[in-house]
Amino acid sequence: MGIQQYPWLVERWDYLARLYDQARLPHALLINGPQGVGKTVFARAFADYLLCHQRADNHACGQCKSCLLSQSEAGHPDFYLLEPDEPGKPIKVDQVRQLTGFVNSTAQQGGYRLVMIAPAHDMNIAAANALLKTLEEPGRDTILLLLTHRLGQVMPTIKSRCQRLDIAAPAQDVAVPWVASQLQIDDARARLYLATANGSPLVALDCADDALRELREQLVIGLADILKRRRTLVEVSTQWQKLDIEQLISWLHGLLGDLARLLVSGDDSQLRHDDAANMLRALSKRVSTDRLFSYIDQVAEARRALLLRQNPNKQLLVESLLLGWIGLAQG
Repeated sequence: MGIQQYPWLVERWDYLARLYDQARLPHALLINGPQGVGKTVFARAFADYLLCHQRADNHACGQCKSCLLSQSEAGHPDFYLLEPDEPGKPIKVDQVRQLTGFVNSTAQQGGYRLVMIAPAHDMNIAAANALLKTLEEPGRDTILLLLTHRLGQVMPTIKSRCQRLDIAAPAQDVAVPWVASQLQIDDARARLYLATANGSPLVALDCADDALRELREQLVIGLADILKRRRTLVEVSTQWQKLDIEQLISWLHGLLGDLARLLVSGDDSQLRHDDAANMLRALSKRVSTDRLFSYIDQVAEARRALLLRQNPNKQLLVESLLLGWIGLAQG
């Protein structure tokens, strides 16, 4: 998909294009935003734009030699992608040292050299420190694009040497019709998928996947079963430990956000998660504000521990969260 197929990215794209036209483009951009808003497509398209030799209407021409190289299987020789060797592994210092050779070389096509680092928060400390000199002195016509959806995990020394570009999840009036058209579904289901995806359109597309829908159902059913005492905490905890805990906790955090909005506003039209709406309405009549926000903090901390790969004990983590869920219903 090209940049033109993501309408919520147009404003950010035009902003960068203006910086380029005004010769104010920074040598390092930290592109920050939640997963599923198109950061990778955005960054790659902008790299192609800078590498193009016949730019027109703020886009790459798609036909010059440079564009054809970008579209080829081998890729453009003046584009360098730095990413973990394996999913879930950090970017290592040796990889950054290899990047240094590319940065210090001459552009083969006589224009820009583009480096994309994705995700930037996956660099270990040694790798991040090794990158600092490159960020300070990247060389002529070299642009670094660092992508992250976990800004808090990017080293402050890295952030201070980049200009930040935030890409937010699009507004509902943009996201809903886009998701609906992509999946050929009605707006109501598109809104549910977006709520499940915390507003990220590309993640919402995955919600049509049967396995993901089943995982979501197990979350909602498990929470409801505990409140109605159809199953014990231990029974639900045993089931959840075999599932994607990070995804379940992310969804739980989203449900709590819905509950908080309902509790503060008293307006159930604020509910975004239709699949859990009845449970949240019933719970809102019993939960206290203090207990709810304390529990939200607990869930956020558990999510943070998983994101930082602190390897918490999954059994204790899940049981603690479910115990807190039971505590909500006790007022």
